[in-house]
Amino acid sequence: MTALAPARFRHRSLVEYAALLSVLALVVTSLAATAPAPEKLGSGFARLFAPSGMLTQMVPPDFTRIAPIAWKLLETLQMAVAGCFLGLLLALPFAILATDRLSPHPLVRHAARALIALFRTVPDLVWAIIFIIIVGLGPAAGVMAIMVDKIGFAGRFFAEAMEETDPGPQDALRAIGASRLGIIGSAVLPACLPSFTATSLFALEKSVRGSAALGLVGAGGIGVDLKVAFDLFNYDEALAIILLMLLLVVAVEQGSGWIRRKLI
Repeated sequence: MTALAPARFRHRSLVEYAALLSVLALVVTSLAATAPAPEKLGSGFARLFAPSGMLTQMVPPDFTRIAPIAWKLLETLQMAVAGCFLGLLLALPFAILATDRLSPHPLVRHAARALIALFRTVPDLVWAIIFIIIVGLGPAAGVMAIMVDKIGFAGRFFAEAMEETDPGPQDALRAIGASRLGIIGSAVLPACLPSFTATSLFALEKSVRGSAALGLVGAGGIGVDLKVAFDLFNYDEALAIILLMLLLVVAVEQGSGWIRRKLI
């Protein structure tokens, strides 16, 4: 008996084909409406690399102000660590309330999920502007913006990790009369610890990258110096700041990767 070759593509319904065509049409129209014209892109790159262009003025980088820039980089790192730490602490109770088997009531679960989605949807630059209005210019606004952003980022992944845990140990503890906090501390958190660790380290990396941009709106950190350098056309100093920011981000990523390999 001759074996039939497997079908390369699964047969789809007309509704699925219509949905795929709609997505393809959205991609094509989005590219047509927003993509830069090739001639404008070419002329822009020509101006960028011209003898008096920005890139030529950036080289070589100016490290004469490396001491104050280094202090601002330290402030940026401190903002990222403080905001990430506070955000992770607050993300855990939000995630517990957003988990089906752990939330005390469906209304509480929906409210927690809505807040996590709100914190994740609003960009951190917008949160920074809001907190600048509340606490004024400086790193405090940046820390609070990172904190809220991390509640949305980590809260979602924490909740998903707790949703995917084996319900057997939880049901066993519940059957012998264990409290909700006892179930969370004895069955849920130990099972989710590797996932929580990975998410926390990724959140720290994201915080370091994001904190550098918060200074552009006055929320402290190295972004303030970068914005001033561009405003004053000190492109060589701007390149020096960008290179030092790159070193900081790479160092944090390498460090978090090492910790992740050791703990997970």
